[in-house]
Amino acid sequence: MRDFEKSQKLEHVSYDIRGPVLDEAQKMRANGEKILRLNTGNPAEFGFLAPDEVIQDLIHNAVASEGYSDSKGIFSARKAIVQYCQLKGFPNVDIEDIYTGNGVSELIVMAMQGLLDTGDEVLIPMPDYPLWTASVSLAGGTAVHYICDEQAGWFPDIDDIKSKITTNTKAIVLINPNNPTGALYSKELLLEIVKVAREHDLIIFSDEIYDRLVMDGQTHVPIASLAPDLFVVTMNGLSKSHRIAGFRVGWMVLSGDKSHVKGYIEGLNMLASMRLCSNVLAQSVVQTSLGGVQSVDKLLLPGGRIYEQRNFIYKAINEIPGLSAVKPQAAFYMFPKIDREMYRIDDDEQFVLNFLKQEKILLVHGRGFNWNQPDHFRIVYLPRVDELAEIQEKMERFLKQYKR
Repeated sequence: MRDFEKSQKLEHVSYDIRGPVLDEAQKMRANGEKILRLNTGNPAEFGFLAPDEVIQDLIHNAVASEGYSDSKGIFSARKAIVQYCQLKGFPNVDIEDIYTGNGVSELIVMAMQGLLDTGDEVLIPMPDYPLWTASVSLAGGTAVHYICDEQAGWFPDIDDIKSKITTNTKAIVLINPNNPTGALYSKELLLEIVKVAREHDLIIFSDEIYDRLVMDGQTHVPIASLAPDLFVVTMNGLSKSHRIAGFRVGWMVLSGDKSHVKGYIEGLNMLASMRLCSNVLAQSVVQTSLGGVQSVDKLLLPGGRIYEQRNFIYKAINEIPGLSAVKPQAAFYMFPKIDREMYRIDDDEQFVLNFLKQEKILLVHGRGFNWNQPDHFRIVYLPRVDELAEIQEKMERFLKQYKR
């Protein structure tokens, strides 16, 4: 009998947030070991519950959601998304420019499949959310990583972006607010990126899933609002802001000048139709979720869980000798750096695997986010402060065995 191997299309595709270290964690859990899982930003796992009105909407709409919807989504959801975009200053958006998806993840894959041919290049931040790199590779394109500068608050390096543009470059990806660093980009920086995209005729893809998870009095600026003359594709959803990651509610918005992308939009429509539609019941909560008071706001103010946990873990990590971190301004991630002159660490994946086995805490190594050095890891600071204090104690103890 012949053997069946995975497709060659997957040869250069990786997604280490759910990779070999997670496989080991699952084996440990199967053997009865308790693992603190900090590998994904899954609010529900840490007691962040969905707003009551969202659950009530879900129950109320269950029977009416038994059939397929339009391939782009139900009218009420898409209309609410249009209104949300209008409030945020998106130019030239109507209901036909909205695509709902089974989370942003599905839409990222769809967007890359519809655009790329072999040899096409897409500029992607380093570090990144690895699905962007994986989706470009799966679609036959080449991910070209531009540096986000830790010394500049993890902002993209404009000169590095410019140096990596070639005749094959089709698009640039932004993740703002950023996963894994928690950075929030300034309007001035976004205008510089718009200028580069304009000069080189690039599509802008902006992943803004954390736009409602901003702290310290900061305001998120959607790049689409600064680029009415460019074609911008913005990704967003409810997984994080409304603590319903399992519902898989995402959307994609096409804005700006669409006169030169008619063929691409035709491809997106084809791909949307091929999957019939996204989860209709989950779409039914979009209108309620985007209207009225945003329940996440109180979590992001002084005294709120996310705000206080952010402050605690930032201070705690920077108190550990040889670790340093930039203070996140948004989302619920931090991307600490390990001083390799102080610690003997040459393989960051092995480092987090050893930490898992010894301390029963699951992290993701920095290279899992396409960072180019084995000297970072990502922390999800969704656990309560007492658990975060335990992480600090265990990490400081664990690092001692690597001391030079």
